[in-house]
Amino acid sequence: MTEISSRRRWATLAILCAASLLLSIDLTVLHLAIPKLVADLNPTGNQILWIADIYGFTLGGLLVLMGNLGDRIGRKRLLLIGSVAFGLASVVTAYAPTPELLIAARALLGVAGATIMPSTLSIIRNVFTDARERTSAVGVWGGVTAGGFALGPIVGGTLLEFFWWGSVFLINVPVVIAIVIAGTLVIPESRNPRPGRLDVLSALLSIVGIVSVIYAIKEGFHGGFGQTGVLTAVALGALALTVFGVRQTRLADPLIDLRLFRNRAFSASIAATTVSMFANLALSLILSQYLQLVLGWSPVKAGLAGLPGGMAGMAGGFLAGTLVHRIGRAAVVSGGLGLSAVGFALYTLIGRDTGYATLLPAMLVFGLGIGVSFATVSDTVLASVPRERAGAASAISETATEIGGAVGMGVLGSVLNRTYREHLELPPGLPAEAEAPVRESLGTALHVAAQLPGDLAGALAQAARWAFIDGLHVMVISCAVLVGVLAVAALVALRGVPAVLDTEEAMAQSATGPMR
Repeated sequence: MTEISSRRRWATLAILCAASLLLSIDLTVLHLAIPKLVADLNPTGNQILWIADIYGFTLGGLLVLMGNLGDRIGRKRLLLIGSVAFGLASVVTAYAPTPELLIAARALLGVAGATIMPSTLSIIRNVFTDARERTSAVGVWGGVTAGGFALGPIVGGTLLEFFWWGSVFLINVPVVIAIVIAGTLVIPESRNPRPGRLDVLSALLSIVGIVSVIYAIKEGFHGGFGQTGVLTAVALGALALTVFGVRQTRLADPLIDLRLFRNRAFSASIAATTVSMFANLALSLILSQYLQLVLGWSPVKAGLAGLPGGMAGMAGGFLAGTLVHRIGRAAVVSGGLGLSAVGFALYTLIGRDTGYATLLPAMLVFGLGIGVSFATVSDTVLASVPRERAGAASAISETATEIGGAVGMGVLGSVLNRTYREHLELPPGLPAEAEAPVRESLGTALHVAAQLPGDLAGALAQAARWAFIDGLHVMVISCAVLVGVLAVAALVALRGVPAVLDTEEAMAQSATGPMR
């Protein structure tokens, strides 16, 4: 690749940030639409989880394949093709008439998104060749991505105030058009000059393995791990991933170079990404429901309420590069994860009559921590591979992000729903036929309550809201412990990793050797 001017580099970054922002908004924009979805399409509690999860499942399952494909056919080309497909899939999603078709349309969105996400980071890796400048660029990228998680509810809430739930997807179309036009004119093309053969069997094994395992986890928490379908999925997923791993060690051009995981910086960053997003997206989904269904706020008000947390995440991303060069990668990642754990702990103060003043400190602390750590680990992953393999490495990082987020929504959403069902005390006089839907979720319980007589409706709504808060407490306590342990582990694993990290020295690091 020829030398790229500074102006074109940062213009390219702006376009890539817009593409990443589009995807991060799409991960959370649906959350505020769920109450209207429940009223319009009447999905079951399990269908609600699938509607929220399937986008991340399909996206995560295809990222490894798409990252490698971008290295071969060109990262810019893949980004533009994926953007067009994303716009078309958004239109299909917006007009889905049933829960089943909505789930299928969201899956199509995930397929399209899988072509975009690894392209953004891999292009950054190839455009920003200076290590310090790349760290700053990834920090900006990470900050914008974190900001998208907050903008999603705002965009969604504003649209839902005036339009039907499908409008939260239709808004993607003009953004996609702008990205395609600007990207065609500005972004330089890059690819691996010696890509080797794309192993189709490995791609199929990775898709089957990842999707099967995630399905098993989600269904296991929802209906029990003894179900035949869950056990079959576990066996299929384990077999596919085992064969995949063995095959990668024997291929001259593997989809995933497993030797990368011998590098402490790389493997620790992937672990931090997975666990962080496991907790982050689930919290976004559940807080959206809390603000609307428990506190009774409008979609716009609920969306605006989450803005400070998103802006804190964006600030954390912007600060990450400066902090890394001042106090080191280990301290930045560990400190960011520690702040996130404190933020989760502060969410336990949420009660039945909580005011916004209680929520705000938790959102700010959590957002700042997740923004700092996410940007830093993303840059560490990119620095650990040659530029020619940037797409494949980005795919591993983004797979960790998406799978962590999707599994988090499935697992933690299921934990919340199970606690909700266990703690729900049904008021006397509730019709027998209403008991099953009431136990499905808070949204369906409130939908049933709206059709009951006054006193009984009030008692049912109150009981459902209290049970939901109990489930939320269990979820955030679990996340606080998990992320807190990860913060300590990251401090040890990343000890000695240099602030200015680039491929040559990163590849020389071993799993056990010191990193001075």
